Amino acid sequence: MQKFNTIEQAQYWLSRKWPVSDIARERALHHVDAAMLCMGSVGTARRAFIAAARTAGFIPEDLIALSCRQAA
Repeated sequence: MQKFNTIEQAQYWLSRKWPVSDIARERALHHVDAAMLCMGSVGTARRAFIAAARTAGFIPEDLIALSCRQAA
């Protein structure tokens, strides 16, 4: 499990630690960089990051908790 609390953390993970290199990752990195330079919105960067996370196989923490409750 990994939590991202700052845009800098998201940028670091996208550029250095991301498990797959695909178009969603590139798009997210572009939007995160633009938001850091105040050239784009943080909301757009967040949505792009979430889309990239899904294509990389990450799932939101709330869905993990939900699936654990359903399995019990």
